[in-house]
Amino acid sequence: MGLDGSSRWGLVSPEVGGDEEGLVLDVVGQGQCRDPLYGAWQRRVDWLAAAIGMPAERRYHSVLFGGVLGSGFSLLQFLSAPLTGAASDCLGRRPVMLLSLMGLAASYAVWAASRSFLAFLASRVIGGLSKGNVSLSTAIVADLALPSARSQGMAVIGVAFSLAFTLGPMLGASLSVEMVPWLSLLFALSDLLFIFCFLPETLPPEKRAPSVALGFRAAANLLSPLALLRFSAVAHGQAALPGNKLSSLRQLGLVYFLYLFLFSGLEYTLSFLAHQRFQFSSLQQGKMFFFIGLTMAVIQGGYARRISPGGEVGAVKRALLLLVPAFLLIGWGRSLPVLGLGLLLYSFAAAVVVPCLSSVVASYGSAGQKGTVMGTLRSLGALARAAGPMVAASVYWLAGAQVCFSLCSGLFLLPFLLLRRVKLPAQMPKAQ
Repeated sequence: MGLDGSSRWGLVSPEVGGDEEGLVLDVVGQGQCRDPLYGAWQRRVDWLAAAIGMPAERRYHSVLFGGVLGSGFSLLQFLSAPLTGAASDCLGRRPVMLLSLMGLAASYAVWAASRSFLAFLASRVIGGLSKGNVSLSTAIVADLALPSARSQGMAVIGVAFSLAFTLGPMLGASLSVEMVPWLSLLFALSDLLFIFCFLPETLPPEKRAPSVALGFRAAANLLSPLALLRFSAVAHGQAALPGNKLSSLRQLGLVYFLYLFLFSGLEYTLSFLAHQRFQFSSLQQGKMFFFIGLTMAVIQGGYARRISPGGEVGAVKRALLLLVPAFLLIGWGRSLPVLGLGLLLYSFAAAVVVPCLSSVVASYGSAGQKGTVMGTLRSLGALARAAGPMVAASVYWLAGAQVCFSLCSGLFLLPFLLLRRVKLPAQMPKAQ
């Protein structure tokens, strides 16, 4: 499922859930094209477009520009997610969640008041560093004692993202450019008020990590991708995970990273393919992504919620295998029925992988480590979403759509093979 990354509606669309990079082109249309900072960014994007052989067409450059901004936004989440998770392990989920939402609200306020590209970038920096609410939500679900409750909770989070994937771009496109940040600010403040009034603390003081300093030192080790993949924050100290659990957790983290790296890249290039091969307008692409989001929400609300504890890994393996024919159909299909079938398979698989992997990873670590574990997983996903779209776009324009989609679909076998080697801890319930 699309958790954070590329522009998704039309060729200049905002990302669901708060990444509005695609709207910058509308801002430019209001007069920001004379902004020298924007001009410098545009020249670098033009250089990148020429380097990968992208046609000199504004619609394509719009997506590339939004993708570059989106990758930067994901890099900021990569930096902040483990720190946010470690802080919540020490201070509790509720106060850190409130601070995160306050940061998001501030980013929307800066965007709404911005009159320059620099102010817009500043709002994105604030928002990227504050975007810890998603990893904190998964940490709160991870605090639940019953495996079945964790699985259902992760599926509900997936449903929420799918509905946002479906409705967010439509709502954004129906509003004026000036109204979008104000509405986003209203939603953020409403969310902040709701959390303040109704969210209980799920991590009691006696189960928290003993020291904020220790948590942050451990999280600082995770600022390198290698340390992230090794889950270094829970690999040392008195509460370190046993060797067998740590090995399984590392393999699951690598699976998560590879999946999102490949998936986000193909998801991003889907806009290029739809316009280039089928001449989809922005409205038609909006309908396509509406179909994807609605399908994902239905599957997550039905099938994904009913996956029994211990059956998540098997469900992920089936979904990964399903992505191979899905992207082959999308990459090679020359008719709308073939494209529709590929998108249907793609939507089914995307609805399963992230919630199920999150549910499995949530079972690792003590109560005072859940935030660090889930923050690390979120950070790996952000890093994948920062790199995947740019790599896939380069392959798409240098080698063509068929090569890009064929190569990436085949590479989905790598996380599938890694999952076959994962040995779940003995105490984790196995599917009957």
